[in-house]
Amino acid sequence: MKLKYSTTIFLIVAFFGGFAQHEITASLKETLETPDRPTKNAQEVVLVTGVRFAYPLVQKWIDDYARVNENVQIVVESRGVQDPAKYDILIEAYEPQEAQKKNREYVYVARYAILPVANSQSAFGKTYSDKGLDKDLIRQVYFHDMYADKENERKIKSPYTIYTRLQRAGSPIVFTGYFGFEQKDLKGKTIAGSDEHLLKAVLRDSTAVSYLPLSVIYDRATKRPVNGLVVLPVDLNDNGRVSDDEKFYDNLTRAVEKLGQQRSKDLNNVPLEYLHFSVDRNVNPAAVEFIRWVVDNKLGDLSDFGFLQPEPEKLNKEKFEQFASQRTP
Repeated sequence: MKLKYSTTIFLIVAFFGGFAQHEITASLKETLETPDRPTKNAQEVVLVTGVRFAYPLVQKWIDDYARVNENVQIVVESRGVQDPAKYDILIEAYEPQEAQKKNREYVYVARYAILPVANSQSAFGKTYSDKGLDKDLIRQVYFHDMYADKENERKIKSPYTIYTRLQRAGSPIVFTGYFGFEQKDLKGKTIAGSDEHLLKAVLRDSTAVSYLPLSVIYDRATKRPVNGLVVLPVDLNDNGRVSDDEKFYDNLTRAVEKLGQQRSKDLNNVPLEYLHFSVDRNVNPAAVEFIRWVVDNKLGDLSDFGFLQPEPEKLNKEKFEQFASQRTP
């Protein structure tokens, strides 16, 4: 009798044990055959790269977006000499060539200004932060101009050393192009790296003079120019002199307000260009949705980071919305 019960128990255990083993094996097989099946908490990843002086602004947008959409992780891949091999969103600071535009969608989210600057201890900086620079003096100070009339050049008593970027980049391209030159025409010492590296070089040399985007010039905490730097005001109405109402660079908020009050075409001697986002037309929809959210909700952050509002016709919000609506759920 005892043996009969033992045999029955063995058969039941064997049956259910075999059934459980079958279930485990089937489950394991299914897992191995579908290794990329997303988990409940999986996040889509969007990679962003491009011009470095926009990173603080873009990181603010990324942090804010994470609070409203936890299913997407946006990551900045810092640009080196070249762009990373893989990215979803490209941020650039100068107008792309027509060939580049064919396969990408662009949205122009902000304007930025480039201003002449100097080390605040330099004799040149002390003199011309008061006198200011007109167009002729800018061309004389910054550029090798083979067509300039050397006999009519102004005498500059204060010693100065021009610093500029080594690599082809947005700031030197925009600054030189505005005044009718190319980056190779800039005078001075070339500095490898980003606009932030150029700033550090200017702060180290008491004779230094250069140019920088508004967003790099100012300390966002104090709203004043970075300690050791002075902005050189320019002749905004192009009448040949710099008046007191053209000297408003002691405060970031005031500078953005004054420059932003006028359309780009009405400002003289201030190179203005657009910061734009672009995506491949077959891009990850999550990247498009992030840009759409920025355009709809976050352009109010621009002034705090030294950027100007885009002109409505250049932003062309309706065009981007039409593109976005076809590529997002």
